[in-house]
Amino acid sequence: MKKIPVAVQMFTLREESQQNFKETLKKVAELGFDGVEFAGYGGLTASEVKALLEEYGLQAASSHIPLDQIRDNLAQVIEDQKVLGSKFIVCPFLQPDQRSEEDYQALISILNQASENCAREGITLCYHNHDFELERLQDGRTALETIFDETNVQTELDVYWLTKASENPVDWINKYKTRAPLVHLKDMTTDEERFFAELGTGGVDIEAVLATGETANVKWWVVEQDVSRRTPFESLEISINYLKTKLPYVVKE
Repeated sequence: MKKIPVAVQMFTLREESQQNFKETLKKVAELGFDGVEFAGYGGLTASEVKALLEEYGLQAASSHIPLDQIRDNLAQVIEDQKVLGSKFIVCPFLQPDQRSEEDYQALISILNQASENCAREGITLCYHNHDFELERLQDGRTALETIFDETNVQTELDVYWLTKASENPVDWINKYKTRAPLVHLKDMTTDEERFFAELGTGGVDIEAVLATGETANVKWWVVEQDVSRRTPFESLEISINYLKTKLPYVVKE
């Protein structure tokens, strides 16, 4: 079985990171994660964060970067990735006032230009979906299909949001299997609320998603739990322990 490392999306630990970024990274390492996907750097410089990663034996899987920073400050964003050792930048979210047909066309232009600039520096630009991109545009395609059809950005498919939009995550991963370096692993409760759940405790077929890893050439599994009814660290421990049963190589030596 090909070893695909597992990272945690630090948005899960946003409150803990705000209180003590260094201690939060240490606990992530102690749980057995291979790396982190950043959502900010805790007020530290990229060099300071890199030193912490080296101290705790973690890798920088990728960084979620707001669209305005991708558009207006890409050179610095790329430089930070080089310092961190991250090969992936991810456009993570569109605000509600950024989701019209005209907005998506503007987004496509921004992503294409940014992707070219990233590629010249050895960095890959990805797009992370929620459920709203599964709404159909005037030509019948979903907004997400339109983004991927009209750009060369890579995917960071989020299996929770695809499922919530009544889509099959495995179908999407297979459709973009040459463009799926990052996959967000999340589960969903089976009740009407369809709340965020720890891996293996809900209704998303996580095992089927994991089975796509080698053929889809996934580079990182990324665990995220947007909101938890436990403490975030308790939720992450349940999720990483589940992965240890399904992906034995997850256990660090």
